Amino acid sequence: MQIADDLVQQIRAGVLKAGDMVPSESELVDRYGVSGGTIRKAMVEVRASGLVETRHGKGSIVKNRPPVRHRSSDRFRRSLRQGGQAAYLAESAQSGATAKVSVLYIGPMDAPEDAAERLGVPTGTQVLARRRLYFRNGTPVETASSYLPWDVVKEIPELFAENPGGGGIYARLEDHGHEFAEFVETLQARPASKSEASELALSPGAPVVHLIREARTTAGRVVEVCDTLMAADQFVFEYRIPADD
Repeated sequence: MQIADDLVQQIRAGVLKAGDMVPSESELVDRYGVSGGTIRKAMVEVRASGLVETRHGKGSIVKNRPPVRHRSSDRFRRSLRQGGQAAYLAESAQSGATAKVSVLYIGPMDAPEDAAERLGVPTGTQVLARRRLYFRNGTPVETASSYLPWDVVKEIPELFAENPGGGGIYARLEDHGHEFAEFVETLQARPASKSEASELALSPGAPVVHLIREARTTAGRVVEVCDTLMAADQFVFEYRIPADD
């Protein structure tokens, strides 16, 4: 519904901020030039987005949604993995949010062209794919697809499980001798496609951040490529860059 999409986009863009009242039914009737019934149907869609809450006798108010602070300079520290913390869950908890991860697919897949190039294998080579959908306070905010070389993962049964154990897949890889040297991330901001917007409950064309991460070992091998799409209004990216040689 176009009216619902417009209101949701206003919330996501910060036009309607946390704590703001959504305009009343009569105000929306005047603004959009439609009937009260149409506005009520639109508000059902807006409430279903999880972005507002209805207070008896007051109307609908925009929820407080502090973004997850994505500290790329230290989110993959070994000490966090050894403590059994996965990066997204730890960051969400720090922001006061309730996080959930839904596993959409785990299994063999022909490597997509970009992932294959980064992994150093021919396009179409069989890899292990792990696709997840991340929620924050019940709202989908991120999709992530990991691609791992088959010769690396075939002897690590935990990587085929929905829950690979404390510290996530990076901890299991290091348990089996693949010690990490660095993680390299490439980010691009762009509008969401129609299918991406639908999966993340965004308005068509809403801004997203496309992040691709390579996990490189001390042996110089990329053992995971993670292709991630993030709702841009849900994350703040923080980097620490050394100034010395």
